[in-house]
Amino acid sequence: MADVYKILATVARAGELMRNAPGRSGSVVRAFADEMMVVGDLHGNLRAFKWALAEAALDEHPNRHLVLQELIHEINKHDDDRPDLSHRLVDVVCALKCQYPARVHVILGNHELSELTGRVIGKDGKVLNARFRAGIARSYGDAADEVYAAYQKLFSDMPLAVRTPNRVFCCHTLPDGDWLDDFDASILDADAWPAEAMKRRGAVYAMTWGRDTSEETADRFAAIVDADLFVTGHQPCDDGFRRANHRTLIVDGTDPYPTYCRFPARTPIGIDELVASVKVMGMD
Repeated sequence: MADVYKILATVARAGELMRNAPGRSGSVVRAFADEMMVVGDLHGNLRAFKWALAEAALDEHPNRHLVLQELIHEINKHDDDRPDLSHRLVDVVCALKCQYPARVHVILGNHELSELTGRVIGKDGKVLNARFRAGIARSYGDAADEVYAAYQKLFSDMPLAVRTPNRVFCCHTLPDGDWLDDFDASILDADAWPAEAMKRRGAVYAMTWGRDTSEETADRFAAIVDADLFVTGHQPCDDGFRRANHRTLIVDGTDPYPTYCRFPARTPIGIDELVASVKVMGMD
């Protein structure tokens, strides 16, 4: 069994560093980066994480920032004989955050939000929340409840978005268009999220659950958050990534084609350059 006290200390420290990240105001981090690398949804995919980490080469590129998302709920595995072990990715990402506190960012996804709110997520007849808890119990035994509580606190410390100097807004997804009329943008300036914001149609919910990729919605949300382009996850992509509209690139970190994009963060950039910056695991 892993050293529970070491894990708890690392998770707690990572949460503190997320909350106090340089450039963070409310729920948005303004990244002081020359280059940004954004990885698609990982869902416990340690193989893809290790590949992306090697590609990031953070020691060799001190002005490069790394954005990760959707760490939990192992949906790309089909082994029903064991529980979901995606908490292992949470543990190693927390250690990475402690190593590079100003340059590693983990944005909130809908699966982390589901653990904060108790909203059940099911896939292929499996309740992912229950499998996640079972994996923690398997790894941490009698300390499982304490570890799970530490994860919940960590999820509440995550930012909703990371903003680059050249007006790229990295968030898990865009709100659906019919939610924008009531979208409370003040949540971006908030240090804590009220329960209403995390319920269906609330602002936090909207930024983690929406699936609207229309150009009109992208334009409207760009005006709300004062951005030009978006890099998101949330939606599976057959080829590992997808240009969703004239402002939005979607990247997917799950198998069989885990993907990231890496782009300059200070010089002007367009959607074509953003799409061209994509790299898919195993494809040169």
